[in-house]
Amino acid sequence: MSEKIVVALGGNALGKTPEEQLELAKNTAKSIVDLVELGNSVTVTHGNGPQVGMIKVSTDKAADAGDGPRIPFAECGAMSQGYIGYHLQQTIGNELRNRGIDKQCVELATQTLVDKDDPAFESPTKPVGAFYSEEQAKALHEETGNIYKEDSGRGWRWVVASPQPISIVEAPVINNLVEGGTVVIAAGGGGVPVVDDAGLSGVPAVIDKDRTGALLADQLDADTLLILTAVDAAYVDYNTPQQRALSTLTVAEAREAMENGQFAAGSMLPKVEACLSFVEAHPGRRAIITSLEKAAEGLAGTTGTTLTDGGNRG
Repeated sequence: MSEKIVVALGGNALGKTPEEQLELAKNTAKSIVDLVELGNSVTVTHGNGPQVGMIKVSTDKAADAGDGPRIPFAECGAMSQGYIGYHLQQTIGNELRNRGIDKQCVELATQTLVDKDDPAFESPTKPVGAFYSEEQAKALHEETGNIYKEDSGRGWRWVVASPQPISIVEAPVINNLVEGGTVVIAAGGGGVPVVDDAGLSGVPAVIDKDRTGALLADQLDADTLLILTAVDAAYVDYNTPQQRALSTLTVAEAREAMENGQFAAGSMLPKVEACLSFVEAHPGRRAIITSLEKAAEGLAGTTGTTLTDGGNRG
């Protein structure tokens, strides 16, 4: 049975340099087209951590040297969407043609609405951009008003907020493209964060890409949210002799495991939280966590972790 699927790609699907990323994207494309070949409608979203950092650092250094303007962070996020999306749409398009599948693939620059009064803006925590000395950071703070914090003994960096995503602005356009048979790459890096204050405007922030992926799946009325990461499933007692892969999880079981500290805050926890938000909003639907290489097997339920609301499906 064909499904409408939103695929959230982890960092292992992409690279830290343009050359590495283009090569990795070729393998990523094969896993994505495997899903398309099964008759599914597929929308792809992805992270952008190394890429937006590379863009911000490069433009900051140019600005510091007087060789260019200081590029706002929202614009850096949009640049990263285009750069990553270009590689993915090219490699997915090539893979579709190689298999004789008559479908187009397109990347869409995507805005994600956040609340300008989100508490995260009062206490930013996400370091971005170049490293500075304490003296340089203080001077930049005086010049820009940005907040700089010391980062693990490596220097001082600008920190930005990580607000909750409210809505994918271009979701209706994305859905029209998907319904027309197009493979869409959208909301990269969690989407460019914008606020609505007598019109949309970009803000310096980092949105969790898994949360955005769940929101996109919600707004597209998808059947399945498929989160592809570096491991083949979610585990309990991970990295211990007792570690055990979870093949299925209900909402209640997931919440119990979270309360017991089974999922690491920096890795698996946000993925499980994103899955929960999707299945709770859409009873009877499912979210799956597995590896990029096993995407089709995860969809078939032969590997990975499938999270449901505990109803009949899954």
